[in-house]
Amino acid sequence: MSERWNKGVTLALEGPGKFTTISTLQQASWALIEDWPTEDGEALDRALLIIEAALKGRKTPEQARMAFIAAAHEAQIEIRE
Repeated sequence: MSERWNKGVTLALEGPGKFTTISTLQQASWALIEDWPTEDGEALDRALLIIEAALKGRKTPEQARMAFIAAAHEAQIEIRE
């Protein structure tokens, strides 16, 4: 199963206007664990679980991508469309 997303998610993880693009499950997992501005949140917890499941082939990369985006919205991280 592909661990790369069809479309990356470009977001300001390091502060306003400092954009980075996340395009793989591993990058998303690392960002949520190491770079996320919050440590708690329902969408954050859900994204971590779905990304783990996608890495094991039990969820699709697209499901993980959508969960990652939801966690970014929850954390009020700016996303560039």
